Amino acid sequence: MLYVVLFFLLFSLLLYVLLGGADFGAGIVELFSSPRNKRTTRDTIYRVMGPVWEANHIWLIILLVILWVAFPAYFNVIVIYLHVPFVLVLLGITMRGVAFIFRHYDAIVDESQVWYNWMFRISSLITPIFLGMSFGALIGGKIILVKDFSSYSFYDLYMLPWFNVFTLLVGLFYAALCAFLASTLLIGETEGEVRKIFSRKSAYFTIALVLLGFILIIYGYVQEVLFIQDFIHNPVSLGAVGLSALLLIPLWRAIKRQNRIASRYLAGLQVVLVLFAALYAHFPYIIITEEKELSLLEGLPPHSVIQNLGVMLLIGGGVILPGLFHLMKSFGMIKIFRTGEDEVGQ
Repeated sequence: MLYVVLFFLLFSLLLYVLLGGADFGAGIVELFSSPRNKRTTRDTIYRVMGPVWEANHIWLIILLVILWVAFPAYFNVIVIYLHVPFVLVLLGITMRGVAFIFRHYDAIVDESQVWYNWMFRISSLITPIFLGMSFGALIGGKIILVKDFSSYSFYDLYMLPWFNVFTLLVGLFYAALCAFLASTLLIGETEGEVRKIFSRKSAYFTIALVLLGFILIIYGYVQEVLFIQDFIHNPVSLGAVGLSALLLIPLWRAIKRQNRIASRYLAGLQVVLVLFAALYAHFPYIIITEEKELSLLEGLPPHSVIQNLGVMLLIGGGVILPGLFHLMKSFGMIKIFRTGEDEVGQ
């Protein structure tokens, strides 16, 4: 059952990066839209993001619950040493949700809408940045595991691990990934001139994503970040990155031709390859501290806990996944099943 639990852990992470990323990215796309296109982008987001908005944080909750129950040592490190960025993430998610609802359903339309708009856009940008910085802290090697907390300052224990250049680059990379996912998704949900707008945005964010990824790897290698060094020297991870680079060619063509199906699936495949390359290079040692690397498989709870959790996840997955599929199909996001709308032949 341990493999079942690990599958749902990684599957939840993937879905949150994809769906939560597209959700956050919608606000980033709106933030970087020209004044002339902001209204069009906002109206498109309202129409399209319904199923993603309703379902994305389910995967974050499942992810945290699995860590809490099955991998308590990891959960303990995260909630203690990274409580500052995660509090900021929660504030960003809350502010974003409030702004999204009030600017859409507020009975009185006045100058407060301007504040709601900017609250939604800014929180859509900073929240994935803080999420990325939190992951960067886990792999950055600056976490100090101590028993006597009085021997270190607050900054050394709770700020330095996540507040540095490397983690900022990871955060910017994830924010760019979110914007790339959202703009590519929106290609398939628009028509005519509006689709051309999102096609251009998708191309721009693809370039930004590639550049940030290159800078991140170079900086991590120069600074001798262990995770990056192992990543570069791992042939399987390099192969996944190489395949991802090759797929940029058909992805770019699909974006240029505004092909809704090919661009969407190629974008999702890019995310799968990037996550696989990053995790494979160092799995199960995802947390790297100054003293040692922490294995995800150490400090597991009793076998009965893993057994019961695995059974519950199988039952829950059998309920949630068909419902998610139906939700997206009902909102028209899975268009490959609709005849006459598949543009693969373009």
